[in-house]
Amino acid sequence: MGWKTLDDMDLQGKRVLVRVDINVPVLDGAVTDDTRIQRIVPTVRDILAAGGKPILLAHFGRPGGERRQNLSLKQLVPALEAAFGTKVRFGEDCVGYEAEIAAANQGDGEVLLLENTRFHAEETQNSMTLAEGMAKMGDIYCNDAFSAAHRAHSSTEALARLLPSCAGRLMQAELSALEAALGNPQRPVTAVVGGAKVSTKLDLLGNLIEKVDNLIIGGGMANTFLLAKGLDVGKSLAEHAMTDTAAEVMAKADKAGCRIVLPSDVVVAEKFEAHAPHKVVPANKCPADSMILDAGPDSVAAICTIFEQSKTLIWNGPLGAFELEPFDAATNAAALKAAELTQAGKLVSVAGGGDTVAALNASGAAQDFTYISTAGGAFLEWMEGKTLPGVAALAQ
Repeated sequence: MGWKTLDDMDLQGKRVLVRVDINVPVLDGAVTDDTRIQRIVPTVRDILAAGGKPILLAHFGRPGGERRQNLSLKQLVPALEAAFGTKVRFGEDCVGYEAEIAAANQGDGEVLLLENTRFHAEETQNSMTLAEGMAKMGDIYCNDAFSAAHRAHSSTEALARLLPSCAGRLMQAELSALEAALGNPQRPVTAVVGGAKVSTKLDLLGNLIEKVDNLIIGGGMANTFLLAKGLDVGKSLAEHAMTDTAAEVMAKADKAGCRIVLPSDVVVAEKFEAHAPHKVVPANKCPADSMILDAGPDSVAAICTIFEQSKTLIWNGPLGAFELEPFDAATNAAALKAAELTQAGKLVSVAGGGDTVAALNASGAAQDFTYISTAGGAFLEWMEGKTLPGVAALAQ
């Protein structure tokens, strides 16, 4: 582990610089989805309860080092006050005189939100000078933004090296879940990897075949693997130039003792649209004028059996064209099976990545998974076996 949590710090009377991800959607100045705000509430409440003063550091959008009124964090103050149930002061900058005055005026039980860190171009350059300016306002640094931990920025990496540092509750939950899934998992471990392209997930596949017992491949990616096995996939989405690479992945998996699972039957249609006329055929019988849009019922049954025999599941990407009914059937059925096994205490299930979260929410299975990561890029890089600068800095 190597990193500390809030429980390891004496927070009484201390100013705690908390890096958060509150990059939420806003329409006409109002927050339309406060999920990310809700996820930092436990950290803020625990710091306040321990007598500390939370000072929030965050980015918002991509201002490119310029002050842009529409990307000011000031517009989030009402939503933050509603979530925290306490007064949120606002500092007009994240560094320098205005930020220091705001920090000096922060009362007990209040939260201070500093202005968008990316209004300074130095933030994304991981400037130590900018980090030193931020560090003046705090006694302790707490990183609660796992979703930004794959970036080496002043507020995520340099700052952690200047102050006693710890992980916030969301970061702690995320790292603990990932450690349970990939670091030191209960075996057998199964991974589901779906999505459109093999080319975007090569690092991921390469890392997983060394670490998991079963690798279930779905979505458009599976078509490229079927092609590599010499099967005709008709008009299906597939990367014809990647078939040699897919063959190499299968050979490496074989050597590593990792079983790769591809669809044995598929749902095909002539058109890529919701409720298009469709039929189930064996994977080696895709008609020339059709495209594969989902895994078939036999494939789903085989996947569910593998889940039953597994202790740990990592999920990234849907099994079919889940955004079109009824081609969400395989993803939904497999997700609900994983959820059922998790609820019964038989499976640790961790999922993440944009499409994955949307697909699991749509299936109604999300709330029963052990952990759903909303961290996108950081989750993927962790699964690829890469070192995340924001996490590594906490362990120093």
